[in-house]
Amino acid sequence: MRTSVSGFVTVRAVSGTRVVFLACNMRKADANGLMGFAIQRTDLVEDETTWLRGNKTFASIRPSTGIEDASSHEHPFQGFQWADYSAKPGYRYRYKVIPMYGTPGALTEKPATTVTIDTEPLHGETHDVHFNRGAIASQAFARKFPGLTLDQAGAPAHAWLARDLLPGLLGFIARAEDASYRLHVAIYELRWPAVLDALREAHARGAEVEILYHGKDDATGQANEEQIDAAQIRPLCSPRVNAKLMHNKFIVLSRHGAPISVWLGSTNWSRNAFHGQLNVGHAIHDAGLAGEFLGYWTQLKSDPRSNELKDWADAHNPLPPETEADPLTPVFSPHRGRAVWEWWLELARTAHKPLFMTFPFGIVKDFRPVFDQNDGVLRFALLDKYVNGGNKASREAAIAEIVRTRRHPNIGMALGSRIFVDWIDGWMKEPNAIGVNVNWVHTKFMLIDPLGTEPVTLTGSANWSEASVNDNDEHLVVIRGDRRVADIYFGEFMRIFAHHRFRESVVRHIEQFGSAAFDTWKPQDLFEDWRQWVPKHFSAGSEFDIKRRYFAAE
Repeated sequence: MRTSVSGFVTVRAVSGTRVVFLACNMRKADANGLMGFAIQRTDLVEDETTWLRGNKTFASIRPSTGIEDASSHEHPFQGFQWADYSAKPGYRYRYKVIPMYGTPGALTEKPATTVTIDTEPLHGETHDVHFNRGAIASQAFARKFPGLTLDQAGAPAHAWLARDLLPGLLGFIARAEDASYRLHVAIYELRWPAVLDALREAHARGAEVEILYHGKDDATGQANEEQIDAAQIRPLCSPRVNAKLMHNKFIVLSRHGAPISVWLGSTNWSRNAFHGQLNVGHAIHDAGLAGEFLGYWTQLKSDPRSNELKDWADAHNPLPPETEADPLTPVFSPHRGRAVWEWWLELARTAHKPLFMTFPFGIVKDFRPVFDQNDGVLRFALLDKYVNGGNKASREAAIAEIVRTRRHPNIGMALGSRIFVDWIDGWMKEPNAIGVNVNWVHTKFMLIDPLGTEPVTLTGSANWSEASVNDNDEHLVVIRGDRRVADIYFGEFMRIFAHHRFRESVVRHIEQFGSAAFDTWKPQDLFEDWRQWVPKHFSAGSEFDIKRRYFAAE
């Protein structure tokens, strides 16, 4: 949901299911003397009013013992964007944004702007979007389960980290409540017992359940076989061995033989997928789209070799589409040639349209020029790593290219990391990653102008690589014009982007200063002179000006 309210400060609010993003704007002249924004939130469902809090403080009035976080009324936010990451789905909130002037300890208020907004419910008419926290390496986990690993913390930690993702998947499976339903599954990793138990229980209720899985003689396939036997679902399962990588993660739900919904996205059924990496599960209740996925599943069932599946895809899933008018366009891999790959690149290069992407395996060579444009168009990338594979020399050259690109003022990048020391501004040391190939960011989505009037969202299992077009079993859906979907993805992107951007800055400091890092680290205090932070937000072409203008829709 989106809403804007004008005033001395103009506030644009964008809500997802669990994030409310606030973008502020004002006349340059009115910003003279601005010390920051205080934000008061009123939960109109639970009738609770609080000041939003931040980690940065004015050093001159900070207690000598230090504070973990501070009220924005005394230590206001010195930025034109802020987000509330503690919102709940389907709630109504009122935000009072107050520009603060004066001096630390003696701040004064100027006219406030109040905006009221509803967060999106978890379930929509067409789309249900479920993200996990994707932040096992977080202060929240470290404080909620102090000194404990995930396994030591147990079920409460599993539930907290999975958030809406695992319940959303189990709820989708539970819709198959009797013999009138069918579940057709295609999955790469099926290792989480709760999901396998849910499928077995659906079968026991009379629903027809058929599971295609990566069954090659490799580590993933062997682990799948063990879990299938442990869950006692062998009669429901058929291995896919002729694919290079059976990388799909989707379920088609049918009733009375007619497809009605499809679950898709980036989520494997594994410990790391639900509780470590950032992942998304996306249910789309559209009979036409579900039918196309079922057609693809039917081809996979015969375990075709690559050329056979490419023949089918080229005939039944011709891409690029002839029209951009369709709200839902599926992409099934593998395809032949570079047509699909070039189409993805062209979508990402859409002229003068902001771009937000997640990259689990780094930015491959063809996508780097998309970001290497100093043209004032905002482009954000959230990376699990800079690059993947190659020899040392090629990796170093690629990293150098990406590092150079991210210096453009219109480019924002964040690299997954964690706080692995205990001396950062009172922060606690965070848990280790629990992944193998991907630690932090496993989603694969692209948002084109997400806050515009006609946003485009691409989401699925494909890793933005040529292999995900030409070699692997993959899926992806292009969603056009759906603001609800774009708002949810945008909020979660910004949540994890902010999370890792700070952690990456800590890691860079430690790498730069080595053993002297502790002595050279300085707290990120608030500026006590407005001239030190306000002008850059109105300096044409600066990164702060570019963000202010886009987020506030100037």
